[in-house]
Order: sequence, then C-alpha cells, then structure tokens
Amino acid sequence: MALVDDQKGAKVGRLFRATSMAHDLEKEAAARASMRFVSDGQVVGLGSGSTAAHVVELLGERVRAGLKILGIPTSNHTKELAASLGIRVVTFDEVQEIDVTIDGADEFDPQLSLIKGGGGALLHEKVVASASRQLVIVTDSSKQASVLGSFPVPIEVIAFAQPLVKKKVEALGASVTLRQSHGATFVTDEGHHILDCSFGRIPDPPALARKLSDMPGIVEHGLFIGMASVVLIAKGSEVTELLRDR
Repeated sequence: MALVDDQKGAKVGRLFRATSMAHDLEKEAAARASMRFVSDGQVVGLGSGSTAAHVVELLGERVRAGLKILGIPTSNHTKELAASLGIRVVTFDEVQEIDVTIDGADEFDPQLSLIKGGGGALLHEKVVASASRQLVIVTDSSKQASVLGSFPVPIEVIAFAQPLVKKKVEALGASVTLRQSHGATFVTDEGHHILDCSFGRIPDPPALARKLSDMPGIVEHGLFIGMASVVLIAKGSEVTELLRDR
C-alpha cells in the first residue's frame, strides 16, 4: 500500500511540475507580447509578481539594446530587479503621469475586472495603475474566470483596525485569513498587514469594491475595477488580446 501511495504521490508531483512549467512558459509568452506597448522615451509602470518579472527582464534586454525609458516600480523587489537590469528607476517626485503600466493579475473576468495582490504589492500597484494612461495585464491561462472569486481578495489594513475590519468583512460573507510569511505576519512595503478574504463567487465586483473602499481601516483592496485597458492571455504558445469595453 505504501508503495502505491508513493507512486501516486510521485505522479501527482510530476503533473504539478509540468503544469507549473507550462504556466511559466505562458507567462513568458504574454510578457513578450506586451513589449509592443512600450516605445522609446516612455514612462513605464513596472508591475510585481512572477509574470511581471518576465516583463522587467525583457525590458532590461531592450534597454541594454538602446531603449530609453523611465520605470516606476510597484514594489521594492521590482525596484531592485529593474535597477540591476539597467532600467532607470524614478518616483512620483519626478513624474506624475505614466504612459503604460504592464502588470500581472491573480484573476480576471470578462469585463476585465481584476483580483490582484497575491504578491502583497496591491497598494503600490493600484496607485501606479491609477496614474497610467494604459494598463496592460499579462497572464497565463489559469487566471481567466467567468466570475471572480476563486482567488481570495487581498485587503491591506492598518494593524490598529485589523480586528474590526476582519469582523466587518466576515459579515459580508467572506472567510478571512491574516497573511503569513515564513512563520510571521506578512508586512507590506508600507508597513501594513494583509487580510486574504475568500468570498466565493463575486457576481458584482464593483459593488463589493465600493463596500470595501468605504470601510475605515482598509488602506486598499485587491479589486481593480475599470482599470485594465487590455489583457494579454497566453494559452500554450498563443497569446490572445482582450480589450475592455469603453
């Protein structure tokens, strides 16, 4: 029996690795397709997360080949990666308008509403997106959903209000978990905590976003409504462009 269980476990492990590798190749394909949205002389918002890392690396290659851009990163990790690749990093002290931001998403629906923040950078990601003329989202095929809600909605909160916010969000029907990292409470770049909130199916994302935005103690939430201009979704080697209805 133990041998059979071990064989099943090994098979599941191989399947998981194969699926993960396929999704990583899709992320890279979508990232490559996003390069056509970047032109010389632009200010570019640099997203965070595994898919966005592919974008930053490809931009670094283009910068070394002569492309001149300014980059506004959405996390300390992205800032360090961009600087190491030769991308000139700036802040909102220097520029207040971004030509295009390229970022990933944890989930998106047919209206191109997004759930973001799985990597913990949702506050900076939303600020950068709000300052962008165009927000290009790059994803693999696992992130497309008919209705949002398979992925928990991250909510960034101040520690003082955390118990109160947790109770109020639970009253909306969510299962709420305080995010942990390496055995300790996860802390964002701005020093806040994150509540991961599983609502199940979210039939009306704009309505939920408004309720969360009106809740004192919430710094920002991971519902990005009406912000994405285009989603580039890779399925295998094929990349499809989805445009938001105006």
